[in-house]
Amino acid sequence: MTELSDLVLQAENIRKNLGGNEILHGLSLNVERGELVSIIGPSGCGKSTFLRCLNFLEHPDSGKVRVEDVSLEGTVHWHARQEAQAHKLRAHVGMVFQDFNLFPHRTVLENVMMAPMHVKNMPREQAQEIATEFLNKVGLGKVMDRHPDRLSGGQKQRAAIARALAMKPSVMLYDEPTSALDPELSEEVLEVMRALDREGMTQIVVTHDMRFARAASDRVLYLEGGEIVESGSPEKIFASPEDPRTRRFLRTLLA
Repeated sequence: MTELSDLVLQAENIRKNLGGNEILHGLSLNVERGELVSIIGPSGCGKSTFLRCLNFLEHPDSGKVRVEDVSLEGTVHWHARQEAQAHKLRAHVGMVFQDFNLFPHRTVLENVMMAPMHVKNMPREQAQEIATEFLNKVGLGKVMDRHPDRLSGGQKQRAAIARALAMKPSVMLYDEPTSALDPELSEEVLEVMRALDREGMTQIVVTHDMRFARAASDRVLYLEGGEIVESGSPEKIFASPEDPRTRRFLRTLLA
């Protein structure tokens, strides 16, 4: 049985309405320290919304999220008090988006330095040291003085990963991190994520890359219609899924 201290993230009964339609129907998820969890499913099934609810970039209408020792309940009536608690929760969570979100007028190094300086009030010299460390980790040490428009898509995404890592989060969330990249550049990004997994970083990945989900995940969740239809090891989900909806989705992809 998993000890509470081994659970980095817990989500309980997350519900979300948009335009009068409930798009998340009470989703729950426990993620252990060092686990890599891939979330797969058809477009529009709620994967990205669920991911964004885990750090309250989207506010759940109900349910509860705990990351490390910070917990927060969703509500339809959002107040400044909840936002202050969400800020504490996000300090434990790194987020990587599909469209990089780098500041074009800043160098790569400056992009990575900004959050430690402005969120953690870190001195500039210390922030630069940490930013340099993580840019070297993702293989961008030689281009850190360039602006984003001089980077390839894979380099931009690796810079975005370094920026998230510079906050030293307990868990990393990725929303389709390779969807805007061609296969060769995708592999650059996926190899960084595999390396982080080997180092014990807890990661949750929304992805359409079934090859990565199957090869790199400790656990795979299949979502459809705002529900977790099935959860299990990659071997179970890809080789012998139990639910007909999972089988249909994977069969369609293979076809």
